[in-house]
Amino acid sequence: MPETQHGHDHDHNHDHDHGEHSTLSPLELRVRALETVLTQKGYVDPAALDVLIDTYQTKIGPRNGARVVARAWCDAEFRRWLLDDATAAIASLGHSGRQGESMVAVENTPLEHNIVVCTLCSCYPWPILGLPPTWYKSAPYRARVVKDPRGVLKDFGLSLPETVRIRVWDSTAEVRYLVVPQRPAGSEGLSERELADLVTRDSMIGTGQPKRATP
Repeated sequence: MPETQHGHDHDHNHDHDHGEHSTLSPLELRVRALETVLTQKGYVDPAALDVLIDTYQTKIGPRNGARVVARAWCDAEFRRWLLDDATAAIASLGHSGRQGESMVAVENTPLEHNIVVCTLCSCYPWPILGLPPTWYKSAPYRARVVKDPRGVLKDFGLSLPETVRIRVWDSTAEVRYLVVPQRPAGSEGLSERELADLVTRDSMIGTGQPKRATP
């Protein structure tokens, strides 16, 4: 059974023609398919999806969080600090502010996977991850992820072995969480900046994985 951790008590579907599909890469086609599934399940507002994607990728994006994770991947001392006192460790890199005053970092391992939700509203670490995605604020995600986190992860394209324990962390106005995903295999020779490029927003929420390291 998944565990839900509480920091504190709470006070696209797009129409595309076949010509466009024929020009998309396999990865882009998979993204389109996932968008459709998430829209049908009520996680995504199709009218706002394109604007949100552009905003996250080119303007607000979770760059700060990616830098934090990359530092933890390549600096063991910083990783220990992050897991012990995430607020201070994150602030040491210049990332702090409203909605990120009290942070907790949780680490994925081969035997444990963490996923974050805010069951009553949409508490989210804005200074680290930017604005929350629409699906994070949706009632279907907030309600179902506690009851069936493994099923929700499958909806996002992430299938985990039954041997992996799933822990659900419930963000509040007082405490927000950052998931530290597992470092991708084959990334040992990459610089900190290159590692940051592998970190995705969803991997820091727990609904996805980092990008694969390419030779």
